Amino acid sequence: MNKHIGKVHVGIGGWSYDPWRETFYPKTVPKARELEYVGQHLTGTEINATFYGRQKPASYIKWRDTVPDGFRFALKGSRYCTNRKNLAEAGESVTNFVEQGIVELGDKLGPINWQLAATKKFDADEIAAFFALLPKKHEGLHLRHAIEARHESFDDPAFFDLARKAGVAVILADSAKYPAFDKAADAAPFVYARLQNARAEIEQGYPDAELDAWTKKIGAWSKDGKEVFVFFINGAKERAPAAAMALIARLNGG
Repeated sequence: MNKHIGKVHVGIGGWSYDPWRETFYPKTVPKARELEYVGQHLTGTEINATFYGRQKPASYIKWRDTVPDGFRFALKGSRYCTNRKNLAEAGESVTNFVEQGIVELGDKLGPINWQLAATKKFDADEIAAFFALLPKKHEGLHLRHAIEARHESFDDPAFFDLARKAGVAVILADSAKYPAFDKAADAAPFVYARLQNARAEIEQGYPDAELDAWTKKIGAWSKDGKEVFVFFINGAKERAPAAAMALIARLNGG
């Protein structure tokens, strides 16, 4: 086992969600300081706005300077890259995404999540061509890529082999709707999990037993030297911050 211990980042999706004004943010925290509050209590967030459109370099600078060292921003790759019939034709869109100013995040830039449409089926040649379009660096900054395949046809050794050779992580989904791809974590350069099964009736979103199980998995990945990114996404979204904080407490021995 690698003696190096990988860092772990646990967070939510974004930071602006009205129900969180009741379940997460104190009344004294204005909306303009929500990200600052997230940075004080969590260690990462996945930005969904980048999926829908370009953001300004100034926005990335502001976000970077609002959170503490060690915090990481995962970015959803543009839908213009992934919502297409042939992913091999996404080159120009990938370039446009990378060049919009994401490097302003510096070392607070986490992985880019290239989320495929749920109807997209696995085609080895197409996926290999798409992976070849993903740059390893931009303006001197190392880029890390993850792919969120959501069709069962991707549960294929050929897919995992392509991802491993390209250095692309396969996202693990804790979801009732999409396949989990648990075995992908073994070969990934880092681990990216999206936990989507929070329950509204549970204050912390997830039952203790499930959080304990995730804590054990994350600990094993980290001890193996892998950096780990875990985001509580969707499900009963109002419970996501509580779930993230409960997981962080467990990882810290609480």
